[in-house]
Amino acid sequence: MRPPMRRLALLSLLTLSGCFYPANRGRALEAKVDRLGADNTRMAEELKQAREQLAATMPRIDEKVAEVTQALESLDKASRRNDADIGIQLQKTVEDMAQLRGQVETYVYKISELETSLARVTEESEKRMLALQGSAAVKEAEAKKQAEALQRPTDKKEFLALAQEKAKAGDTLVARQLYTDFLKKWAKDALAGEAHFGLGETYFVEDKCREALFEYGKVIQDHAKSPSAPEAYLRSSDCFAKLKMKDESRLALEELIKSYPKAEAAKKAKAKLAELDKAKKPAPAPAPKKVSK
Repeated sequence: MRPPMRRLALLSLLTLSGCFYPANRGRALEAKVDRLGADNTRMAEELKQAREQLAATMPRIDEKVAEVTQALESLDKASRRNDADIGIQLQKTVEDMAQLRGQVETYVYKISELETSLARVTEESEKRMLALQGSAAVKEAEAKKQAEALQRPTDKKEFLALAQEKAKAGDTLVARQLYTDFLKKWAKDALAGEAHFGLGETYFVEDKCREALFEYGKVIQDHAKSPSAPEAYLRSSDCFAKLKMKDESRLALEELIKSYPKAEAAKKAKAKLAELDKAKKPAPAPAPKKVSK
C-alpha cells in the first residue's frame, strides 16, 4: 500500500507550481510602478484641493444670492431711501456675485482639466505597466475588455457554459477571464472544480504547465468529487512529463487509478503506465553467433 506521504507530496507540487519572475526584473518593475503611482497620487491630491476650494466658495455664492433676493424683495419697501443708495447697494452686490462667479468658473475649469489629466495619466500608467510586463500582459488586458463587453449570464451554469464555449472556439484568453470571474463569484460552488479545470486547460493549450498544474491541483485537492477530477490527474501527468519530471508524472497516473479506478481516465492512465513500463524494460540481448567449424 502506497504511503499517504506520496500523495501529499504530489498535491504540494500541484498547488505550489507557479510561474517564476526574475528578482532583478521584478524590482525594476516595482520601481517604475511606484513612480507611476506617485504621479497619480499627486494628480488626485490637486483634484481634491480644487474640489475643496469650490466647496468653500459655494456657501458664499448662496449667501450673495440670498442678499440679492432680499434686496429685490425689499425694493418696494425702500421708498424712504433715495434711488442712488439702492443703486449703489445693488451694484456692489452684483459686482460681488460676478467676482464669485468668476472664481467658481475658474475652479470648475481647473477641476475639469485635472480630471482629464488624471484620466490620461491613469490610462498611460496602465499601458506602461502592461508594456513592462510584456506582450502577453497586453493580450490579457485586451481579453479582459472583451470578456467585460460580453452579455454575461446571471445563472452560474450558463456563465460556466459561456466560458467553455469560448474555450472550445479557441478564444483562450477570453475564456480564461470568464473562468477567473466565475471563481470570483462562485468560489465555493460545486461547479468551481469545473471552472478550475477549464482554467487549467487554457494554460495547458499554451504549454504553460506550471500555471496549469496549479489549477489542476485545486481540482484534485478541493474538488475531488468534480467530474473533471480524474482528467485533472491525467493532465497533471502530461504536464509533469513536459517538465521532465518523470517520477511525478508516473505518480499522478498511479494516484488516478487508485482514486478513480472506474473512470475512463483511469483506463488511459493504465495504458500510459504500460507504455512507460515497456519503455523501461531492457532490450533483449542478441543471440550468440554460431561459430562455424
